[in-house]
Amino acid sequence: MNSRYYKPLALAMLLVPALSAFAQKISVSDLKVEHQRNPLSVETPAPRLSWKISSGTKNTLQTGYEIRVATAENDLKSGKTLVWKAQVKSAQSVLVPYAGSALQSKKRYFWQVRVTDNHGKTSPWSSVQFWQTGLKPSDWTAQWIAVAGKDTAAQSPLFRKEFTVAKKVSSAIMYVTAKGLYEAHINGQRISDDYLAPGWTSYRKHLQYQVYDVTASLKSGTNAVGVTLGNGWYKGRIGFGGQRNFYGDTRALLMQVEITYTDGTKAVVNSDDSWKTAYGPIMASDIYDGETYDARMEKSGWSTEGYTEDNSWTAVRTVEKGTEQLVGMSGPTVRKHEQFKALKIFKTPKGETVVDFGQNLVGWVMLKAKGAAGTRITLSHAEVLDKEGNFYTVNLRSAKAQDTYILKGDTEQVFEPHFTFQGFRYVKVDGFPGELKPENLTAVALYSAMEETGKFTTSNPLLNQLQHNIQWGQKGNFVDVPTDCPQRDERLGWTGDAQAFANTAAYNMDVAGFFTKWLKDVKADQTSSGLIPHVVPNVLNDREGAATGWADVSTIVPWDMYVAYGDQRLLEVQYESMKNWVGYMTNAAKNHLWNTGFHFGDWLFYRPDDDNDGRAAVTDKYLIAQTFYAHSTQLMINTATILGKTEDVARYTSLLKEIKAAFVKEYMTANGRLVSSTQTAYVLALHFDMLPEELRSSAAERLVSNIRDYGNHLTTGFLGTPYLCHVLTRFGHNDVAYDLLMQESYPSWLYPVKMGATTIWERWDGIKPNGTFQTPDMNSYNHYAYGAIGDWMYRNMAGISSDAASPGYKKINISPKPGGKVTSVSGQLDTPYGIVSSSWKIENGTFKLDVQIPANTTATVTLPGKISGNGKDSANAEIGSGVYHFECKIDQSKGS
Repeated sequence: MNSRYYKPLALAMLLVPALSAFAQKISVSDLKVEHQRNPLSVETPAPRLSWKISSGTKNTLQTGYEIRVATAENDLKSGKTLVWKAQVKSAQSVLVPYAGSALQSKKRYFWQVRVTDNHGKTSPWSSVQFWQTGLKPSDWTAQWIAVAGKDTAAQSPLFRKEFTVAKKVSSAIMYVTAKGLYEAHINGQRISDDYLAPGWTSYRKHLQYQVYDVTASLKSGTNAVGVTLGNGWYKGRIGFGGQRNFYGDTRALLMQVEITYTDGTKAVVNSDDSWKTAYGPIMASDIYDGETYDARMEKSGWSTEGYTEDNSWTAVRTVEKGTEQLVGMSGPTVRKHEQFKALKIFKTPKGETVVDFGQNLVGWVMLKAKGAAGTRITLSHAEVLDKEGNFYTVNLRSAKAQDTYILKGDTEQVFEPHFTFQGFRYVKVDGFPGELKPENLTAVALYSAMEETGKFTTSNPLLNQLQHNIQWGQKGNFVDVPTDCPQRDERLGWTGDAQAFANTAAYNMDVAGFFTKWLKDVKADQTSSGLIPHVVPNVLNDREGAATGWADVSTIVPWDMYVAYGDQRLLEVQYESMKNWVGYMTNAAKNHLWNTGFHFGDWLFYRPDDDNDGRAAVTDKYLIAQTFYAHSTQLMINTATILGKTEDVARYTSLLKEIKAAFVKEYMTANGRLVSSTQTAYVLALHFDMLPEELRSSAAERLVSNIRDYGNHLTTGFLGTPYLCHVLTRFGHNDVAYDLLMQESYPSWLYPVKMGATTIWERWDGIKPNGTFQTPDMNSYNHYAYGAIGDWMYRNMAGISSDAASPGYKKINISPKPGGKVTSVSGQLDTPYGIVSSSWKIENGTFKLDVQIPANTTATVTLPGKISGNGKDSANAEIGSGVYHFECKIDQSKGS
C-alpha cells in the first residue's frame, strides 16, 4: 500500500511522547459480575466475572489472569482463607466463570483480578469489588402481609414496624419485594434510589426481590421501618378492556432485614403479624390513569421511631405465599435520570395553562406548591399540541394520565407521584394557587438504569436530532420492560417492537442485563405448544401469540445479545425456548410452508389515504412468515453450532433448505419476481437469503426501482424497516440507502424531525404536513420501532460492528461507508472490552479516519476508497489496540 494514503501510525506517533510514562503501565478496571457492578442477589452457582484492561502500549492482548476471591476483604491481601484462587493462561477477560468452592447463600464475596499481557507486563491488582449471593427458598423466614380483610380500597396502604438494635451493627441487609409496587423507608428516609420496585415480571411464574445494604440507615436503640404499597402492574389496570387484578386482587409485602452485630450475633426483622397498617395520603394510583395525593391525609413521621399510632392503625393480615418463584435481580432497576426545567408557560387558544418542557420524555413532574387547605391541583400530560395550539390527549385513548395533588395549607410542599409514570412533553395545570412560575415545575425522566454506551454525531444537524430521538425513544420505553409506548392505555412489552430495535438498543446503552431479565419472561410466558405471546409479560391470553416477526423475538434477541456481549450462557438458558418456537412453526407448516394463523404483517406500512391506484405497500403476510421462519431456523443453526449441538445443526440445516425451497416455489416466479412487489418483500427475501444466489442481484435492482418509483421514499413497516438500508448497502446500493436516510418528506425518518419530533413516532405521519393528526386510536409519539435505523447508522456510517465469530467485540470490524453529502461522522461505543471509536471526515476528496481500539481486542479496518497504485476499491488493515489514523482518496461524485 502507498504510505501517502495509508497512514495507520500518524496519530499514534503524535501521542507517544506525552504518554511515554503511561505506556509502560497496564491496569484493570470496571469489574463486573453477571453484567452488574457489585450485585447483591446473584443466584447462579458460577457467576461470571468481567474486567477491562487499559494499556498505553499498542497491540496489547491479555495472556493470563489471576483472580482471588474471599469472604472477607482483608483476606484478599493476606491470601488466607481464599475461596478461589486461579492463575490461568487465557485471553478471556469477559464473563469468566467462577470455579471456586461452592457459594453459600446470603454471602458477600470480595474479589480482585490482575492480568499479564503479551508484552510481558503484569498489572497491579484491581480495586476490590464484590458480589453477594441471593436467598434460597428456605432462607425466607418473613411472611407475606396485607391489609386486614379484602384489599378493595383505592388508597395505598402503609405498613410499619418498630424494632430495636441492641448492639453495634456490622451489617444490615434488607430483602424486600411486593405484590404490587412498594416504596420503603427506614427511620424516615428512603432506602434506595429505585422506583417502581419490584419491577414487572411474569408474576405468576417469578417475582423479583431487591436487596439493599441498610447498615448506615440503622441507629442504636429503636428504629422504624415503613412501606407504602401501590397497585402497579400487579393489581391495577393493565392491558385492554379495563382489565384489573390480572395477577391478583391483594397487594402484599414481604420483607426480611438481617442484622449482623460486630460480636457475630444476628437478629432478623421480618414482615409478620406484628406489623400495623393504615391508609395514607395516596388516594388512588394507577399506571395508566395517574395518582391522586391528598396532603391532608399525611401521617407525619409514620416511618420514624416514636410515632404514635392512632386508631386508624390496625393489625395486618398474613397471607399464604403463592406458587411464584422469588428471584434475584438480573437487570437494572428503574431510577430517576435527566431533569428538565419548564421552557415556557403559556395560555392556549382555549385558555388552558400549559407548560412546555421541550422534550417528549417518560417519568413525571415534580411540583412545588403552597396554598389553602383543600386546594386541588391537577397535572394532565400530553405529547403534542393540536393544529390550533391546544392541549391534545385524544391519542391517550382511555388513559387519564393525570396527577392530582390536594394541599394541606400550612407549608410549601414538593409533590411527585410514587406508583405511576407518564409520557409527555406538555403538562396542563389546573387549580394552581397564584401565579405559576417555571421554578414551580421540574420534569424528571424515569427509566431503567442502563449505562449509555454509544455516541453518534454527524455533520448533519437533522441526523443528529434523529439520533437524539432514537435515544429518547429507548429511554422512554425501557422502563423495566421494552414497551411499545409509554403514554396511552397500553404500555405493554410488545415483542415485535423489541426484536426490531434490539441491535440499536445495544449500541445506545448497555442492555445486557435488561434483556437477560426480560428474556426470562419470554421463556416463562411461552406456552407448552411453543407459542410466544404478542406481549411479554403476557397480560392478554394464551391464544394471543405466534405472530411472525413478533414471536421471533425468542430467537432474534438472544442471538443479537450474544453477538453484542458475547454471552454464551444466555444462549444456553434460552435454547429450549428458541427450539420450541421453531418447533411451533414447523408443526404449523404444511410441506414446510407456514401459511396459517394470525399475523400482524408489516405493521403500519405506507398506505395513502385515498389509494385508488394501488400504491399501498401491502406485503403478503404469509410471505413474511416464511422469511422469518427461515431466519429463526438459521439462528438455531448458529446457536446449536456455538453450543456444540451437532445433531441439531444437521437437523436445522436440512429444515432450512426445505423452508427456502418452499418459499421459492410459493412466492417467486422463475425470473425472481416476488408475488408481493413491495420493498418489504424484497428486503426480507434478500436479508434472510431466501432467493437463489444468481437472482439476488436482480432482486436488489427491483428493490431500488421500487424506491425510485416512490420518489426515494421508504414504504416499509415494522418488519421491513430494520433491514432496509442494510440490504441496500450489502448489495452495492449504499447511495440509495443514504437517499432514504436523508429524505426529508413523508414517509421518511427525517420527516418527523422536520416536524419538531424529539422522539421516534409510531407512524411515519403521526402529524400530517397540514398539521392534522393520524387516526388517534393508534398514534403514539414515543414508539421506538422505526428507530431501528440506528443500527445501520452505527454499523455503516460510523462503521462499528462486532464480529459474530468473536462476539462481544473481541474482534471488531471498522468499515465506515460515507455518502449522502455527509462530510463527517463520529461514532463511539463502550464495549465489554472498552472504548471503540471511529471518526471520519472528508476534506478535498480525502477520507480521513481516526480509530481507537481497546486492549485485548483486534480489529479489521476497511477503507471506502481506492488506494493509489493497487487498483483496489478498498483497503483492509488488521490492527490491535491503540489509536490509529488512516487516509484514502474517494470519489464523491458517486455519493461516497
